[in-house]
Amino acid sequence: MLCSSKAFQAGKRLSKDGSGEFGAGEILDLSLLLKDAVLLNEGLLRAAPLKFGEWTAWSNLLSAKLSSEEVFSRLIAFAERAGEKSLPKKLADLVESKEVSFEAKADLRLVLPRIARILKWLSAVGIMLRNDEPLKPALLLFSRIYEQINELTNFIDNRLKRFENEEDELFGTLDGAAYTASIELRKVFNHELTGLVDIRTTPSVYAKIETAYALLNDSFQLTLISFARLVDPSIDPEEIFPNLKVKYEQSLALRETMWSMLRDVRAAETNPETFPLDALHKKLADFRDSTQHFLFYKDKETIERFIEEVLITKNKQDLVPILHRFGAYIETLFGQVNMRIVLANDPFEYPES
Repeated sequence: MLCSSKAFQAGKRLSKDGSGEFGAGEILDLSLLLKDAVLLNEGLLRAAPLKFGEWTAWSNLLSAKLSSEEVFSRLIAFAERAGEKSLPKKLADLVESKEVSFEAKADLRLVLPRIARILKWLSAVGIMLRNDEPLKPALLLFSRIYEQINELTNFIDNRLKRFENEEDELFGTLDGAAYTASIELRKVFNHELTGLVDIRTTPSVYAKIETAYALLNDSFQLTLISFARLVDPSIDPEEIFPNLKVKYEQSLALRETMWSMLRDVRAAETNPETFPLDALHKKLADFRDSTQHFLFYKDKETIERFIEEVLITKNKQDLVPILHRFGAYIETLFGQVNMRIVLANDPFEYPES
């Protein structure tokens, strides 16, 4: 009854919001259908492993039941439209400006809302991460995001095949957007999210979801910026996505600090008897208490363990192999930070020495 009450109140709120598209009764009926589906699914999970045919039958039954509720498809359409309308105002204004040709404007009006829709769905995952909510349900969102990215790349590929001038800047930007999307899609769904359902530990689930979210969110934000620069090459990315400034500054500080730390760890490894270990200890402790928080969650635990090991090891001969492993890890992590999308236009300049 609690679930039904919440659904009824949600339906009332939808009506009061002025959408005029959903009634309380419709939301209530859908919630009851989903409740029955969840109970039946839990029963099937407790039973012996299902064969493929049995699982297909269950899937078809659930799909038919959802399709029978008209409000289900309308809710999906409503969510999709909300995503398309979430295109940053600055970018939407640029697309409609006089500087954009009629042909380019037609393409941008079709492509950009699709990217905005992906970012809108990703923002729901971001909210779950910030609020420390249970994250495995985010797989449902990622499932739809996967479909949306495939739809986007297929649409762009079909458009490129009909493009008359392959030297046009728009052609190159569209091609780059499709290529980048396909690369990030493989990174996320063939690596980060693989096997997530079977993972039991909360930190591991959080680490994978956080990385998957960051990879896709940063990539598509910068893709939108590349389209904006077609119209106005001088545009500041922060005008479109203010959060990019914070990410850029954090990544820049993290990269500089890690490079300094790597040099000191290597120097201490080479000359443990003469290197001022107190200074190294202070630098590592400062990093742990401040800049370390700019790392992805999956990397924090490992680097904290290395730092703690260095800080408590008093024998300098025992410290050398620890510093060697730590230096190798920092070097790998430094390379990953250096490849962050927000630093794409600011490559690290290695000192000649």
